[in-house]
Amino acid sequence: AASFQRTPQWERLQAGLREAGMEWQLARVDGEPSPERVDALVAEFRPANHDLVIGIGGGSVLDAAKAIAGLLRVPHSVMDFLEGVGPELPYPGPALPFIAVPTTAGTGSEATKNAVLSRTGADGFKKSFRDEQLVPQLALVDPDLLAGCPSGLIAANGMDALTQLLESYVSLRANPFTDALAWSGLEAVRDSLLDWHADPQGNGAARSGMAYGALLSGITLAQVGLGSVHGLAAPLGAFFPIPHGVVCGTLVAAATRMNLDALHARAPEHPALTKYARLGELFCQRSFSMETVAQEALVERLEDWTRRLLLPRLGEYGIDVGDLNHIATHSRGTTWTGRPAIAANTTPASWPGWKKRACPTRGHPWPWTCAAMPGPRRSLTACSVPIPYTSWGGRKWKPCSRASTGCWRHRADSVSMVPSTTRDATPATATNASTSG
Repeated sequence: AASFQRTPQWERLQAGLREAGMEWQLARVDGEPSPERVDALVAEFRPANHDLVIGIGGGSVLDAAKAIAGLLRVPHSVMDFLEGVGPELPYPGPALPFIAVPTTAGTGSEATKNAVLSRTGADGFKKSFRDEQLVPQLALVDPDLLAGCPSGLIAANGMDALTQLLESYVSLRANPFTDALAWSGLEAVRDSLLDWHADPQGNGAARSGMAYGALLSGITLAQVGLGSVHGLAAPLGAFFPIPHGVVCGTLVAAATRMNLDALHARAPEHPALTKYARLGELFCQRSFSMETVAQEALVERLEDWTRRLLLPRLGEYGIDVGDLNHIATHSRGTTWTGRPAIAANTTPASWPGWKKRACPTRGHPWPWTCAAMPGPRRSLTACSVPIPYTSWGGRKWKPCSRASTGCWRHRADSVSMVPSTTRDATPATATNASTSG
């Protein structure tokens, strides 16, 4: 990170490397990394036959370094492995050992197996290069390295960590272990973010709390996935020059309210409602007589934080009402997986061209068909005998590399079809289960 190079720690690090007889090459990554930037750096570094990659910086730097570590020994472009674009080849490895040294508190990339790469513009995308071999061998989380963060970066990254922890906590895939980690992280964010934002240089305890919360957000999202805010953050970041954390901080209150409204209307006994109420009590540090009151208090507290952190609105990045359909169409990717399923209208009925009908093979209660697809095998079903989706004419379908056997992904819109051999396969959870940061 450029800020790290201006600190005394940079000189001490270089002196230590020289004393150990080590040689190195240095690269800077400004902004979110693109596939082209990663490929160019890999081509530059590969002839030196490096043994190790170290990423020192924010989430974008760590993601770029993670991708470079995964490619220096693999003769491929990163485009060959990105989810939802390109051929999506299985990653063969090996990855070089990677050390992650975060200098911001938000993305949790120091604890995840994916590197998020972006191409911005009308035909842009924001996709992950993901594999277990990409997990950092070592994460050095030092709150003192956060001392140079400006208040705007603290706000955006902090709300990213908060959103990741919140979405992990209410995820369909959550478990007692991840709940405990997410709860602890949310307590740290509650007690630290506003104080650190108010005093970026002097509040060491708040920096420590946010470093801890951000680390836990990476651990939990890697285990149980994220939700609707991150589903929208991917296309927003691809089509517009908007920082990821700003998207999270701007949308988390509104998305929480919409999820609550949908849950109350469609599944009033859903366990996520109790979790949202508990979050209201956590952030307000008081108990409430009714769950609905606690849930409303949570939304109001999130709205208050967005205002107090002075996060810019989406309109400041050129987004207007006419862009919403395009954004929504591209929001059903691999990130939006762990949200309470009933709260998101992601059933085939909401996909253009899909209509309900009887299952053509077994009368299964997942009867959907795409009227836009020619040929006799056009239905999406959860039957135990998988329908060969590759036989659908005129569209490009392929086996999904990130889920169990029988999962098929439509390469044009990143919608995955998951038959009953995959756990929790229901119309509302038809998008592929995966994770991202």
